[in-house]
Amino acid sequence: MPGKLYLCATPIGNLDDITLRVLRTLQEVDLIAAEDTRHSIKLLNHFEIKTPMTSYHEYNKIEKARYLVEQMRQGVNIALITDAGTPGISDPGEELVRQCYEAGIELTSLPGPAACVTALTMSGMATRRFCFEAFLPTDKKDRQWVLEELKRETRTIIVYEAPHRLIRTLKELGGTLGNRKVSVCRELTKKYETIFRTTLEEAAAYYEENEPRGECVLVIEGRSIEGMKEEERQSWESMAIEEHMEVYLGQGLDKKEAMKKVAKDRGVSKREIYQYLMELEDPGDM
Repeated sequence: MPGKLYLCATPIGNLDDITLRVLRTLQEVDLIAAEDTRHSIKLLNHFEIKTPMTSYHEYNKIEKARYLVEQMRQGVNIALITDAGTPGISDPGEELVRQCYEAGIELTSLPGPAACVTALTMSGMATRRFCFEAFLPTDKKDRQWVLEELKRETRTIIVYEAPHRLIRTLKELGGTLGNRKVSVCRELTKKYETIFRTTLEEAAAYYEENEPRGECVLVIEGRSIEGMKEEERQSWESMAIEEHMEVYLGQGLDKKEAMKKVAKDRGVSKREIYQYLMELEDPGDM
């Protein structure tokens, strides 16, 4: 009978956050695959868990995933843990999950801590809609592409960053997105947990004077939908109404539908557009 993969969420700082289900699973499985065995042994020792470990990280994720899948085919039950938080979120766990599905291996996820969700709920930003970007790409072109994509993002944005890159990232975000509100979340669930609610520009200036420590989660407000609508309306208003009409007529709309679209774009009634066009066609009647 094939084994099973258990994705086990582990604490992001406070060991008391581990769940009873995860503790039981880590004790009962045959093998624990850990992102950093040197780090995870502290967790296992704290809870007196003796299950053997093997390393599974970014640099061996493809070949090691194949090995782990083969072990599960032979009946071995495996728990996957990351250094902190939920496996598969911004870590090599996603590769193992993918290979398990391809091989028909059963898997389940044991819910628990996740830095992105913890930071979001404490940020004071809108939580109904959000996007998670994890760490921005290190490649310059890829990084700029992602930043440009985020420029029009209306959902709350969550970004991870290391302390030595924090100032640069805050400046890049501010330069691309504008001076939006941000909550800089540090040391989550630990004794010196801090949530610094400010703006991107002010955060960059603060950390230039105060050396950042510990990995950070940046929770950034999304672009205002109303602001986007206003910008779009202003761009249409900078265009002559007859040119605006030509945009939609060129798309194959009839004159009536084009007038309706133009009126909506400019925030006026269709009658006003009609009257303007009539006056334009027959100025002698004015």
